[in-house]
Amino acid sequence: MKICSVILAGGHSTRMGTNKALLPLGNKSVIEYIADEMESINSKVVINSNNAAIFSHLGLPIIKDNYLDQGPLAGMEAALSQVDVDICIFSACDTPFVNRQVYYHLLGQLSEYDAVVPVYEDTMHPLSGIYRKRIALRVRKQLAGGERKVRKLFDHINIKFVDEFGDIPPYVLVRHFFNMNNRAQYEKAKWL
Repeated sequence: MKICSVILAGGHSTRMGTNKALLPLGNKSVIEYIADEMESINSKVVINSNNAAIFSHLGLPIIKDNYLDQGPLAGMEAALSQVDVDICIFSACDTPFVNRQVYYHLLGQLSEYDAVVPVYEDTMHPLSGIYRKRIALRVRKQLAGGERKVRKLFDHINIKFVDEFGDIPPYVLVRHFFNMNNRAQYEKAKWL
């Protein structure tokens, strides 16, 4: 099976006031941390963004949305449609501490499911999930019908929700599922 890691970086970062993906953490930007970790899972990593110029310095392929201004589901559709793989591993660009252990665990749960989505501390994390390319048509149909909520997709695919993470240490899970949408969360990220 061919696998690709996809960083969803198409948001407008309105609550942060600046592009979250480019914020510095230590000596790298947030998206550089994510890209490095995703590359450790598999070498094929792409960025979903409609503004290719701001990420060109990373040297990674950039794919644009087929459905403009339709949120993360459009980014998922772009990857599932445009990248020649069987499986896409997703990460949002505001989760700087994603961890390969979590993704390996999710991949191990995929079996014949269309998707595996983690549930951590009673919260679903669809943008940290793993999806098969074969659902691309279903995603397109949903977007074409004007429904952009990722969770609505789950009514139409064979999905497994994972809320047990084996022997992955709690501190790894806390960091993996941490996301930063505002300045206070960005300041917290500097200390995690």
